[in-house]
Amino acid sequence: MVDTKTPDDKKLSVPSKTLSLKPRVETGTVRQSFSHGRSKQVVVEKRGKRRIDGSPEPQAPTVVAKPAPAAPAPAPSRPAPPRNAGSGVVLRTLTEDERSARASALADAKVREVEERRVAEDEAQRRAVREAAERAEREAAESRRKAEEERHRHEDEAKRKAETEAKKRFGEGEQPASAARPATAAPAAAAPRPGAPAARPGTSTTARPGTTTARPGTTTARPAGGPVGRAPAVAAGPDEDDGPRQIRRGPGGAARPVVAPKPTHKPGPQKERGRLTVVTALNADEVRERSIASFRRRTQRLKGHAANEPKEKLIREVIIPEAITIQELANRMAERAVDVIRMLMKQGAMHKITDVIDADTAQLIAEELGHTVKRVAASDVEEGLFDQVDDSTDIETRSPVVTVMGHVDHGKTSLLDALRHANVVSGEAGGITQHIGAYQVVSPESGKTITFIDTPGHAAFTAMRARGAKVTDIVVLVVAADDGVMPQTIEAINHAKAARVPIIVAINKIDKPDAKPERVRTELLQHEVQVESFGGDVVDVEVSAKNKTNLDKLLEMIALQAEILDLKTNSERPAEGTVIEAKLDRGRGPVATVLVQRGTLRVGDIIVAGAEMGRVRALISDQGETVQEAGPSVPVEVLGFNGPPEAGDRLAVVENEARARQVTSYRAHQKRENAAASISGMRGSLEQMMSQLKTAGRKEFPLIIKADVQGSLEAILGSLEKLGTDEVAARILHAGVGGISESDVTLAEGFNAAIIGFSVRANKEAAAAAKRNGIEIRYYNIIYDLVDDVKKAMSGLLAPTLRETMLGNASILEIFNISKVGKVAGCRVTDGTVERGANVRLIRDNVVVHEGKLSTLKRFKDEVKEVQSGQECGMAFENYHDMRAGDVIECYRVETIQRSL
Repeated sequence: MVDTKTPDDKKLSVPSKTLSLKPRVETGTVRQSFSHGRSKQVVVEKRGKRRIDGSPEPQAPTVVAKPAPAAPAPAPSRPAPPRNAGSGVVLRTLTEDERSARASALADAKVREVEERRVAEDEAQRRAVREAAERAEREAAESRRKAEEERHRHEDEAKRKAETEAKKRFGEGEQPASAARPATAAPAAAAPRPGAPAARPGTSTTARPGTTTARPGTTTARPAGGPVGRAPAVAAGPDEDDGPRQIRRGPGGAARPVVAPKPTHKPGPQKERGRLTVVTALNADEVRERSIASFRRRTQRLKGHAANEPKEKLIREVIIPEAITIQELANRMAERAVDVIRMLMKQGAMHKITDVIDADTAQLIAEELGHTVKRVAASDVEEGLFDQVDDSTDIETRSPVVTVMGHVDHGKTSLLDALRHANVVSGEAGGITQHIGAYQVVSPESGKTITFIDTPGHAAFTAMRARGAKVTDIVVLVVAADDGVMPQTIEAINHAKAARVPIIVAINKIDKPDAKPERVRTELLQHEVQVESFGGDVVDVEVSAKNKTNLDKLLEMIALQAEILDLKTNSERPAEGTVIEAKLDRGRGPVATVLVQRGTLRVGDIIVAGAEMGRVRALISDQGETVQEAGPSVPVEVLGFNGPPEAGDRLAVVENEARARQVTSYRAHQKRENAAASISGMRGSLEQMMSQLKTAGRKEFPLIIKADVQGSLEAILGSLEKLGTDEVAARILHAGVGGISESDVTLAEGFNAAIIGFSVRANKEAAAAAKRNGIEIRYYNIIYDLVDDVKKAMSGLLAPTLRETMLGNASILEIFNISKVGKVAGCRVTDGTVERGANVRLIRDNVVVHEGKLSTLKRFKDEVKEVQSGQECGMAFENYHDMRAGDVIECYRVETIQRSL
């Protein structure tokens, strides 16, 4: 610090600048970017150069020291610093060390600055030399290019002048046809091409008198009429704006300007023509064309500039299915998948590019990005297959479909046989209907056709009756007059009410002596079926299928009910129908009984039913005749399916095979998913897991079932499922329609299962394989017998029941120890009998201490089988000798009882 004093004796503090050799440094941070999105924060220091401009350093101001006022004798430590006489500032002089340090620092700075100036001057000189060389090279290239252009221009001008002169001379008849190029090309040819070799010494380029020396390959021009060697003088005109001009001087000396045509090519270096060889490549001029790599780099730069420009966002209509991957969603939106994943991460969901998201999430993402969404589902492939509205102008009346329902053995099939004048009952196994059938009957009075569907009455065929009620227009409820309303009658009433179709009650078997039709009507009232005779709206007819009584009246009531319903449809549209029954015929393949409900089914149509498709190969009517088409309300057998469809599936005609494959593949996928869901759902909830633990020890009876038609197979499976209990159940390894094949036998061999055939037989190879491997095959035609036999076989898997039967009691009086035998109890039988080999309990103080069997039962010295009450005997236990006097021996027998389902 420098001490200062003011005239008012005030003390001030003035800081002095500290001398330093540290360079001026500016520090900052810069983020450095690398590939793949990586970056790094680095520290950058900027050092400033100390510039010395050569000007003389500013000298310190000369300060005149002011003598200090008189004062007491100061301390002799160091001399007082001089003062400024004008301002009173006291200056501190530098020490020798400080002056030497400052001088050395200044010297070093000057040396360093001189060195930097020298390096900068050398670099500037080298840069100037390099730039001069590059500039000279560019100027040389430019001069060569201009010379080449000038040479080409002169050659073209000389060529045009020669051609013009030759044309004019040929027109005036002054030159023969063999004349060559005139001598006007000499000035152009005389100009040497840049880089061309000079003429050899000793050679002369002077032409002979009257001739003109042209380029190699040209001919000598000679005038036709004048003396040899006199050619007309041709000179270039002075007009440069209108293009090259020529002045032709004729024999008389008159000058006549000739204007040459303007060149059509663009000025510039001409592209070299011809084959590219090593010689031509090495001798080529230095003017080179743009390379392909250079052109590609330029294109990439232009693309890069275009990519940096903001693009206008395209708004798209995005089609979103029920499930979609992130990659596919990004492609449909024309967005980056990274942006989609980033938006999902903002919502708290971590996903990969291959993950599948649901339709709701995809719609949220697409709408947030500004796109419009169109939701579609996999089930959209079924749109338009069914229930299309008919044109009201093309509809026509169709025949009614009547389903005959009722209890088993109430005469349904017999009634249909009487109407059709057929005898279906005689061909049925066991006298009961086990298949659903469809027939057509012509009314004798009106001549109209009525379609009847016969359903089984057995309890196992509930699904068949339900299908019959769904496709029908009218239900005929057959009730036996001698039997009344039965369980399947009630079930048929419920099916009809669920289908919301009218009911006609046919009271059958009125010819029997114990028939009571009034009882039937009364019992129907309990199930909300009120006939007309009781004031209701349900028609009832008393008929007899055996005597064919009142059958015409029944047909009349059906026709009247059909007129009330006013059944109409369009027969010209593609067909729709329902599969009533399906089977696998060995000779004809998959066969389906179809009831056409709308439109007309023709041979050759492409059809879809459930997960099966095909092309109609043949149509067979209920009479067994082959027909070409089937209209509304007509039942036919359809041949041509790829596989047997399931009973109850809806049938539709599609326009092409591609649509049929789409529909069937979707339905097959849904079928597999439902089966997988049912399997996985078994281990879903805690209750289901507990039920599995309960049934973990359940015994299973493996079976393979083959039936003739789909409906019978369905009924068999339903009946066997009802037989299962917590201890034993039937395990269906395979169930299908058709004959028994070798694959069925192989499957049964692997699981030690039994094979059941319902109205089908095994082929020769399958029967031989079953006999060879010891596989049992059982054939049935009646569902009662099949269910009973399976029930007995499953009952054999049940654990038997053990039941105890008390024989008697005995009290121990004394214990005897006999050598070689052990302890023997002397007993008296108090009640009942005691038998040798029976089970016994040893009871002491009313507590059972041992359970076992008697090993010895003696009366006196003899072994006896039993001892009656009141007698004394000796008894010994097997492997037990801890007996005491006063104990009680309880004797009993264990009986095994076989259980049944």
